[in-house]
Amino acid sequence: MNLELKNKVAIVGGASKGIGYGIAHVLAQEGVSVAITARREPDLSQAAERIRSETGVRVLPIAADARKADDCKRIVEMVTKEFGGVDILVNNDGAPPIGEIMSFDDTAWHKAVEQNLMYVIRMVREAVPSMKARGGGSILNITAISAIQPIPGFALSVATWSGVIGFAKTLSLEIAQHGINVNTICPGYIDTSRLRTVFAAGGEPMEVVQDRLRQEIPVKRIGTVDDIASLVALLVSPRGSYITGAAIQVDGGLLRAVR
Repeated sequence: MNLELKNKVAIVGGASKGIGYGIAHVLAQEGVSVAITARREPDLSQAAERIRSETGVRVLPIAADARKADDCKRIVEMVTKEFGGVDILVNNDGAPPIGEIMSFDDTAWHKAVEQNLMYVIRMVREAVPSMKARGGGSILNITAISAIQPIPGFALSVATWSGVIGFAKTLSLEIAQHGINVNTICPGYIDTSRLRTVFAAGGEPMEVVQDRLRQEIPVKRIGTVDDIASLVALLVSPRGSYITGAAIQVDGGLLRAVR
């Protein structure tokens, strides 16, 4: 299927590795010029070179801290200068620390809000004017299944990503008339370095943890980055333009609720 993405321009956050990298790579394979952001410049530059060499598209690495308002503004300014504007915005970053909810002070909560919620709000604020000027666009937020099915120990993420879902739903109603769709993906257990770090913290061998997770998931496998990236490509393409305001779990059936 031709997703009609060739020559579009995308910004993908947290794209030096993991889900962000996978999304940027899949979009590049579809002919999208991609700007990739992350905090660590060496990893980001290596990721950009891999995508560039494997797809032949234009890739712009921008070392930036998504928690800083000035950096969010700078990202969009650099992309507009280099590529002429923004068609696709994929908001993706790391996650706050895990721990018992009562253990977090105001500083921890403030950092989580800046990283997960304000990052999305600021990037949207900067990118939407360009999308309107170009006749439309797509915004896609990456959160986690814990935002709609809370997990003990993940309070900072649960609270702030739930806010992202509410923000995105409201935004989708307000900017649909401009040809911009807004969606949120809530991944379940995806095979990334973060998953391995989080579940290895308990001291069990990772093989034991992975086997237990597989038994918990109805399809009996842990998800891959491609499982997420492929859906993103559809949702941000003209083929997915009638889907907006959705929070979609990609979890192998892990979510038990009926909605």
